[in-house]
Amino acid sequence: MSRIGIKPITLPAGVEVRVDENNIVYVKGPKGQLQEKVSNLLKVENKDNVVTVTRDGDDAEKRSQHGLARTLINNMVIGVTEGYEKKLELVGVGYKAEKKGKKLVLNLGFSHPIELEDPEGITTEAPDANTVIVKGIDKAKVGNYAADIRAFRKPEPYKGKGIKYEGEYIRRKEGKTGVSAS
Repeated sequence: MSRIGIKPITLPAGVEVRVDENNIVYVKGPKGQLQEKVSNLLKVENKDNVVTVTRDGDDAEKRSQHGLARTLINNMVIGVTEGYEKKLELVGVGYKAEKKGKKLVLNLGFSHPIELEDPEGITTEAPDANTVIVKGIDKAKVGNYAADIRAFRKPEPYKGKGIKYEGEYIRRKEGKTGVSAS
């Protein structure tokens, strides 16, 4: 049995879960509404504010989908109640971020600033010049948008300059030494 898949999901107050005949799970809460298509090999039930995901067989495909479906539903429940956020740090001389309306403006050492419009369902904040916070209710969208921002300047191993996640460890390399050929 899947260790994660068999765990029930207890719904907090104010969260509604509905499953339609096509196995699409709708989760509605104080922060918004999300939906996810679950494999037809699984059965999702909501009884007395407890959501369970079950499977009727033990073949490899059903086992592989079981834990995934339960985790996706749990992430939706957490998203509509608490939300998700990723913090990014800009490290480098002259690297800065600022918020102008719905646009995030990044100065990353290029000849031009990078202007990014916030996608639907995602908000960004720049509390100071070296920090960007990406917030939203969909865990996958928040992670993907944070990764897209990070991709403009990944941290490099020699000076540590670039955009990194908060708490991310950058493995540093030693530079060249001044050995002369004599």
